[in-house]
Amino acid sequence: MKSLPNILTSMRLVLALFMFLALAAAAGAVPGLSDHLTPPVQFALERWAVYAFVIAAVTDFFDGWLARKLHAESIWGAILDPIGDKVLVAGAVLGLMALGPQPMVLLPAGLILFREFTVSALREVGAGKGVKLPVTMLAKWKTTLQMVALAMELVVAAWGAFPFLPQEPGIEGPFTFAAHSLFWIAAIVTLITGAQYWEQTRKALT
Repeated sequence: MKSLPNILTSMRLVLALFMFLALAAAAGAVPGLSDHLTPPVQFALERWAVYAFVIAAVTDFFDGWLARKLHAESIWGAILDPIGDKVLVAGAVLGLMALGPQPMVLLPAGLILFREFTVSALREVGAGKGVKLPVTMLAKWKTTLQMVALAMELVVAAWGAFPFLPQEPGIEGPFTFAAHSLFWIAAIVTLITGAQYWEQTRKALT
């Protein structure tokens, strides 16, 4: 049972890879495969990619909760967890871009990726100097905002792949606006947490 949190974290990495490959294939970016996909199969790949993202995002909550509940915190889990988050976010952003032009998504997506890689570099440099950057409460909310916003953006981009979603501007339009707004909020919070980590590192190294 104590290995369950790490299993969930590892599953998040696998689901993130599947999600990205499914979106890439549906977008026609996988040589030798995409050319042979029919529209129904492309739509199915988009749907399963969204489902995979949602399941992977949910595991982000449960692996940490289970680790604390089972007293199963481990160094391996501490390493895999942030990697899983970043791979999932980066894979979703790249897959989202592959599905077509996303003008309202491009800038916040780029800012989010910039922050994630910058903080990863800060953690690596800080670790070499014995500096630890504990995860803040705002950073935890940042991750939640990113996951929810990306899930909504993926649904918007793959709207036609879901037969149960109404093809009405009066419904799709407000949902799209809500998705874009939440994604921008997530990007802003992401930048704020990045600035906080940068300041913590600067103070620790000076």
